[in-house]
Amino acid sequence: MSPRSSRLRAIAFAIIGALTLAIAGCAVDRSGSDDGKPTIRFAYQTFPSGDLIVKHNRWLEDALPGHHIEWTKFDSGADVNTAFVAGQVDFGALGSSPVARGLSAPLNIPYQVAYVLDVAGDNEALVARNGTGIESIADLRGKRIATAFASTAHYSLLATLDRNGLGVNEVELVDLQPAASLAAWERGDIDAVYTWLPTLDQLRKSGKTLITSRELATAGKPTLDLGVVSTAFAQAHPEVVDIWRKAQTRAIDTIKNRPEDAAKAVAAEIGATPGDAARQLSQGVFLTKQQLTSGEWLGTDGAVGQVAASLHSAAEFLVAQKQIPAAPTRQAIEAAIYVRGLPGVLD
Repeated sequence: MSPRSSRLRAIAFAIIGALTLAIAGCAVDRSGSDDGKPTIRFAYQTFPSGDLIVKHNRWLEDALPGHHIEWTKFDSGADVNTAFVAGQVDFGALGSSPVARGLSAPLNIPYQVAYVLDVAGDNEALVARNGTGIESIADLRGKRIATAFASTAHYSLLATLDRNGLGVNEVELVDLQPAASLAAWERGDIDAVYTWLPTLDQLRKSGKTLITSRELATAGKPTLDLGVVSTAFAQAHPEVVDIWRKAQTRAIDTIKNRPEDAAKAVAAEIGATPGDAARQLSQGVFLTKQQLTSGEWLGTDGAVGQVAASLHSAAEFLVAQKQIPAAPTRQAIEAAIYVRGLPGVLD
């Protein structure tokens, strides 16, 4: 057996072990509450999005008074995937590349994409540190580049290197979460970072942007931030999924029509000023309800949109980069897009 096959087999066994331990991780957790109310568990990240607005304004707590709402912060999509594998969360916010991985072997996570939180624009980028002599992507050869492995930023970095004729063996990739990459940057331990907001803004103060995810999307490698839900939870509690989707749509409406309110909520969640939060929100692309339910994106009940094609393409690219052993079929990914009741449920 090759070293790569052995590694993948070891990963698969580790995941099976985690799943075995998580058998009790049912769709609604009733533990830890004295009043008998079920707990719904949400995994969130601090990238500026409507998800933070929903959390800050406690819209789910108001809409679901018969439940406990539990929010847990994660640093990357890879961590959110791990939490799903362990049965620790019911809903999660993560990038399209981690979702593509999650739907592929060996993870095969039973979750479904139920919302597009945002389309990556200038809110994800590759930045080179001043003083490294890096002025272009070609100058990255032989340099140390940090990114959070198995994230959308990692996917975009691999796509950037591939488009510019650089092999991963021609650079030194370092697996660092955003906060850790900033610390390594300040120490001078790394030369460039591909990451997302709010850490990205800190890096830009002493670095040069080489490419953004908006540019990659134009070149055919779009990345998205997605809201996913456990398949078991969605089947057992579709009414809760509808309430959550309505809240996410309300948040995007707030971003578009009441930007000051949106910025205040996001600022409180990420520890920034409202002005900084507003500028960070302006760098993402947030879909209207009409766009979300169009064939270009999530689609409608019985007519899954191009998000499925984007995820399938991402999975195939990860196979080509030897990041995963095989991609799911297009049909399998379409089955993992939750469009039940759309667009009517968002009205």
